[in-house]
Amino acid sequence: MDNKEVLYQLYDIISDRKINPKQGSYTNYLFEKGLDKILKKVGEETAETIIAAKNNDKNEVIYELSDLLYHISVLLSEKQITWDDVFEELKKRELKESNLKQFHERTEI
Repeated sequence: MDNKEVLYQLYDIISDRKINPKQGSYTNYLFEKGLDKILKKVGEETAETIIAAKNNDKNEVIYELSDLLYHISVLLSEKQITWDDVFEELKKRELKESNLKQFHERTEI
């Protein structure tokens, strides 16, 4: 399984929990509490990631980023946005950035 597939699999599991609730599931708890709770957790995990990065602890950064990606996946599912939607936007931005770099290279001659 490649790295992108891990995100797809995580998203699928999260989305399945939304459709097929499982008692005691943390994911279900987040969906039951609603968007405000999901957003609060995304914010908390973002702050924890920032602190871990500031502390220069690579393992802690990886751990916190993993938590953040999980909560972002819950948010994506809640808003019916897929990882493919995000990847497509990133591709568009990469193309725009490439075009901009080419433009600057030509005008600087």
